[in-house]
This record gives sequence, structure tokens and C-alpha cells, in this order.
Amino acid sequence: MIVSVGIDVVLVERFARALDRTPLLADRLFTEAERLTRSGSPRSAESLAARFAAKEAVAKALGAPMGMRWHDCEIVTDPDGRPWLTVSGTVAAAATERGIGRWHLSLSHDGGIASAMVVAEAGSK
Repeated sequence: MIVSVGIDVVLVERFARALDRTPLLADRLFTEAERLTRSGSPRSAESLAARFAAKEAVAKALGAPMGMRWHDCEIVTDPDGRPWLTVSGTVAAAATERGIGRWHLSLSHDGGIASAMVVAEAGSK
């Protein structure tokens, strides 16, 4: 059963400017694994913007709980390149409180816009 849905869009250029203006912003928003590709090179602004959109979409799906920590919501990539959402700490607690046990995630970026959609499903992982 679907509990909630969240969607968010980010203007890539605006997000890239924010990252340039605030050097520690990427560290605050993303885990090291999110900031780097599988080969260890830095992710593009488009890719990071899509991951940020995913974190915002998760917050929306949870009803924007107070005290949510960005690192407690991590977007990981499986060996085939498919993005997955893992939650821990504050995000996992909010999800459990709402009966959410499984997440579905879609990321996209094109034409200067990054987007993400999450579906929160009841039950176990």
C-alpha cells in the first residue's frame, strides 16, 4: 500500500551556484558516497541536483518532519546504475512512525532541471 508520494525539481544552474558560493554545502547535504561516482570522480552538478531533489522529495513524502538530517537520507547506486534510497537515523524514525517500510525512487535531469520522485510504501523492506 502506498503511504505517500513526494516530488521535487531543482534548477541545476542555481544549485551549482549555491555549491560554488558555499564550499561546505556539498559536505552538509551529501555523504561522501553521494558526492563521488563509482570511479571516485566528483559527480556533476546535474547529478547532485537530482540527489538533492530526491532528499527534498523524501522530506515532502514524510510531511517535512522537524530535525531531519540530510545524511540520514542517502541515494546510492547499484552496480547497474539504478539509484536506490537508504534511510537511517532521523529519516528512518520518521518513516517508521508513519508505517513506511519501503521506498521507490526515480531521478532525472535534462534541460537545466533536475527532478526526483519518491513513493513511500507501507510494510517491510
